[in-house]
Amino acid sequence: MSEPATGAPVRLRPPRNELDRRVIGWWRVQELITYGIVVAVLVVLGLVIQGARFWLLLAAGVVAVLGLGLALLLPLWWYRVHRWEVTGSAVYTRSGFFWQEWRVAPMSRIQTVDTQRGPLEQRFGLSTVTVTTASAKGAVTIQGLDHEVAAELAQRLTEVTQATPGDAT
Repeated sequence: MSEPATGAPVRLRPPRNELDRRVIGWWRVQELITYGIVVAVLVVLGLVIQGARFWLLLAAGVVAVLGLGLALLLPLWWYRVHRWEVTGSAVYTRSGFFWQEWRVAPMSRIQTVDTQRGPLEQRFGLSTVTVTTASAKGAVTIQGLDHEVAAELAQRLTEVTQATPGDAT
């Protein structure tokens, strides 16, 4: 732990902001599409390959049941874990499932700020903000933000980083 000028220890804490609740539906649809493709391929193969029909259709059924369960449950857990926050000095994120990752990107290290809205994100009214830094670990990504919140965040980060001394390297 380092100490600020006041002498009080600085403690890491979880980022305060939750993602937009609509992210649960967005994640569920992504999972259902992924598992749906696998099930469809197994069913088609089962219909085409007669000698393996039973096993392929059985596998399709297992993947469908497991995929549906995972698509319903995992996004709820992810929503509880994923957090983000921006202060005057850094961008903080926490994400993950089994292995949770905490990222802190100091404002002086930020190089670019981007927003992205894929077709499903647009359908759910969400956006992703990507903060590229001079870190070997790569960009800090905040998924599942309301598109207006994401636009305001990108604007704020751009203004803060332009006012922050340093060369982001």
